[in-house]
Amino acid sequence: MKNSTTIASQILKIIPRNEFNKLAVKHHVGHKFRKFTRFDQFVTLLSYQMMARNGIRDILSNLKAQSKKLYHIGFQLISRSSFSRINNEQSYQFYEELFYKLSARCQPLSNKHKFKFKNHLYSMDASTIDLCLSVFPWAKFRKNKGAVKLHTVINHDGYIPEFQTITDGKVHEVNEARKVKLPKGSILAMDRGYIDYQWFNELNNMKVFFVTRSKINMKYKVIKRNKVNKKSGVTSDQIIKLTTQKGALYQGVLRRVGFKDKETGKQYYFLTNQTSLCAKTIADIYKDRWQIELFFKWIKQHLKVKKFIGESKNAVFSQIWVAMIAYLMISYFKWSNKIKSSEWEILQLLQVLWLNKLDAVALFKPDMEEITSEIPQLEFEEFMGH
Repeated sequence: MKNSTTIASQILKIIPRNEFNKLAVKHHVGHKFRKFTRFDQFVTLLSYQMMARNGIRDILSNLKAQSKKLYHIGFQLISRSSFSRINNEQSYQFYEELFYKLSARCQPLSNKHKFKFKNHLYSMDASTIDLCLSVFPWAKFRKNKGAVKLHTVINHDGYIPEFQTITDGKVHEVNEARKVKLPKGSILAMDRGYIDYQWFNELNNMKVFFVTRSKINMKYKVIKRNKVNKKSGVTSDQIIKLTTQKGALYQGVLRRVGFKDKETGKQYYFLTNQTSLCAKTIADIYKDRWQIELFFKWIKQHLKVKKFIGESKNAVFSQIWVAMIAYLMISYFKWSNKIKSSEWEILQLLQVLWLNKLDAVALFKPDMEEITSEIPQLEFEEFMGH
């Protein structure tokens, strides 16, 4: 179990240092750094995520107390004032681009989605992150409320984010959705908040399939009724034509599938331009959209995306992007080493042992008794929740 480098050093190797430095040069703003670097900022922000600390003073004092372990990763302890200056001045777009590069590396390692069809499957949604308006006046959302919005598309191959943007809370979901470019033949699941018939027509013209919930007051006429297997829960399968002025913006074939959940007895109606898959599969695709809700719930519960260590827009966006990078690093570590533990179980151990000199992969291979024998007692008690 002993290792000459810290777990932090091993996890950071997931991102090639030369690639990191090239991006840092590309996105650098202002004068050349005199002492502290973009890497020092990144390690501080990443450690804030991985060590579950309570604030900037907490994370910096903790890193200072363990400063002898930091030379393995080429990190030098950054002062609070220098960290705040870099956090406010150096563009968050650096971390955004780093996120996309890491996401592309994760995709080949991920598990394939559970459906029999070969189409790429995605889910799209947005989640609001509340901010105190008096502390973050730039984030005005409503009269007495501040917020930013996280727009995400997850790939059902591994359920990891493949497209993501952060905007002011006022930005409508469809405005960001139009920026997403998906491969031809892809299937995109989304809730009713994304219904925009002109955009649906654009997706249809790009040969991208969509699956969403039908609006209750939608006006349409039935063109064709398909046979259904009611034992599967499907109550109707129709080809329809929208009859409103807005509905006329959609020119393609539109399918309306009715489905009744046997467990809850609730009736659902779905809209799609996918006509080759069976009606039950359409219902199952929308049901699997729940994974993006679980993704938002996971990051808000386990990562630092609600308590911020900077007050500027750039600092807040940088912290959120690093949190997303931390999520991808955990996923990459799990898949590349064929670890069966969940992402949460991995993060729990990292939070306790981030700066310990242990073999990160071996932590998840032997029995717990072998692992804990080399964890200092104080950290072990924290890990076990005492």
